[in-house]
Amino acid sequence: MALGGNPIFNGKSFRGATQAPPVPQAPYGQQPYGQAPYGQQPYGQAPYGQAPYGQQGYGQPQNMTDEQLRQMYNQPAAGPADTGRMTYDDVIVKTAACLAVLLVGAGVTMFVGLGLASMLMIVGALGGFVLALVNTFKKQPSPALILAYAGLEGLFLGGLTRVLDTMYPGVGLQAVIGTLSVFTVTLLLFKSGKVRATPKAMKFFMIALAGYALFSIVNLVMMLTGLTTEPFGLRSGIIGVVIGILAIGLAAFSLVMDFTSIEAGVQSGAPQRFSWTAAFGLTVTLVWLYVEIIRLLAILRGDE
Repeated sequence: MALGGNPIFNGKSFRGATQAPPVPQAPYGQQPYGQAPYGQQPYGQAPYGQAPYGQQGYGQPQNMTDEQLRQMYNQPAAGPADTGRMTYDDVIVKTAACLAVLLVGAGVTMFVGLGLASMLMIVGALGGFVLALVNTFKKQPSPALILAYAGLEGLFLGGLTRVLDTMYPGVGLQAVIGTLSVFTVTLLLFKSGKVRATPKAMKFFMIALAGYALFSIVNLVMMLTGLTTEPFGLRSGIIGVVIGILAIGLAAFSLVMDFTSIEAGVQSGAPQRFSWTAAFGLTVTLVWLYVEIIRLLAILRGDE
């Protein structure tokens, strides 16, 4: 699994669900628990060829008809969904549910005044940040809290889009198309095996992400303290374009790590409830990707 990327997939609950516990080894000279020494029958089991006490032996008539036996053997084998394991379909359905709630939240900001939309944007940003932390460190996924996070992020993205689209008409639709395009291309490259979260790529990603986070914090402090009067602070002009392209690349690679974690969860038979964790992780990354794309578009339009 790709560790060190999305903290949602690196939590102990999801990571533990995708890793099988080690098989305990018996000390030298002792038999493993539940196994008898060579030549002796385990406690409660009859010797080979003899039926256990009170049970019929092999080949003896059973209380089942030929038709019942035929139906039993013709039944299909139980799949992951039948055994309560996470599947790709589970992740797709729950991710679609999160995105649907997000779109509802974004739609609310489109039918109110610009001032109220800006207030809802702030409420959504703060509330979404709090719920993101809660869902990230929660031991078991909570569908209600995850959907609530999606709704608040919808308010944030809708308000942000409303404000920027007023200043630079058309950037909202362009950002949606750009986000869907990056997601689709990244998924296709991952499915083809041409893009993988290798250890070397992970190291580069972590270094670049740490540098980008530090730059963003410094830029935010300068904007709040009035040290820069530009709408996007230090992210203006050619520097803003370069940083924006880098941020989109980081978000796209984060999608690759999300896909890797989901693949590991399905292959290892993680419990079905963790499909909500996977949906939450994908939603967080898509929100980040959309914000970076619409901000880059606004920077480019502002330089015209």
